[in-house]
Amino acid sequence: MTELAELETPCAIVDLDCVERNLRTYQEYCDEHGIALRPHIKTHKIPDFALQQIAIGAQGITCQKIGEAEVMADAGIGDILITYNIIGDRKLARLRTLANRVDLLRVVADNEFVVRGLSAAFADSPKALEVLVECDTGAGRCGVQSPQDAAKLAGLIHDLPGIKFMGLMTYPPNGGTARVEEFFRAAMAECEKLGLECPVRSSGGTPDMWQAHLAPVTTEYRIGTYIYNDKSVIARGGCQEEDCALHVLSQVVSLPAPGRAIIDAGSKVLTSDLFGLEHFGYVVGHPDVTIKALSEEHGILTFDPATQPFEIGQRIRIIPNHVCVVSNMFDYVQLCRGDIFENPAFVAARGKVL
Repeated sequence: MTELAELETPCAIVDLDCVERNLRTYQEYCDEHGIALRPHIKTHKIPDFALQQIAIGAQGITCQKIGEAEVMADAGIGDILITYNIIGDRKLARLRTLANRVDLLRVVADNEFVVRGLSAAFADSPKALEVLVECDTGAGRCGVQSPQDAAKLAGLIHDLPGIKFMGLMTYPPNGGTARVEEFFRAAMAECEKLGLECPVRSSGGTPDMWQAHLAPVTTEYRIGTYIYNDKSVIARGGCQEEDCALHVLSQVVSLPAPGRAIIDAGSKVLTSDLFGLEHFGYVVGHPDVTIKALSEEHGILTFDPATQPFEIGQRIRIIPNHVCVVSNMFDYVQLCRGDIFENPAFVAARGKVL
């Protein structure tokens, strides 16, 4: 058994009891509302966790990049959605190889260039590649801009060889559930005019996870952060502090002045991604302490200079703002149940950005 004091800092600690509770609770919600759950592996990037998600009821997984999907296919996962425009001969060749390795591979597209590239790569494939049209329902990222544009692109997918139109996909902004219902309904009506069905209507996002049923047009929900949760999900009302499974363990290395402490977790651990929040995480047990700033290897904590809550060498736990980025910083995460630490888990899809 490894003791907490034996762990080198900084490191990421994952509470397995909390992970299992988070997975089970949301799977039960999806089962209750008849929604197919397709979790996004970008948060944990660990094949064993993905397999666990499928074992308790998820229909498949979501990946953002081909490299992530290849790692998951290596682990035996056979139902994968890649939610990213795929461009370039090398990536398309890898996509074709991946399609031959899994039972079901599905991708998205939001423009003609991507669609024609997919068709060229799969034109002679014995099995058509399933494609969803990505729709911008308010997040202002990728996606066609209107239901009419969605139907137009769906028609092109239908007409080209090697690919098959399967429906619609979106990543809405926080609070955008009603807009998903409106946009998808209108897009389905436009597709129906062309004689096209939309059997898959895919939405997602952890902050609005408990509102997914308020868009009944949705057939599947993609969610990633829920396995760990983080400060951003707490701030947006999606979870409580006790639902946060991943903590960063850090150590106070300096107390250079009243009201200031320095820890060994900087931007290479906690990331400089504020994710719409103030400061760079929550110090567990110290609500009055602020993680004010980060440099690469240093975190700067500030607090009331009339107090001194820390001593040099003290270990602290931090709930990060955006846990998906943090878990991509580590080769391994330390797994625990209560005070018992198990073997660390290899973050196999870490750094898979191609």
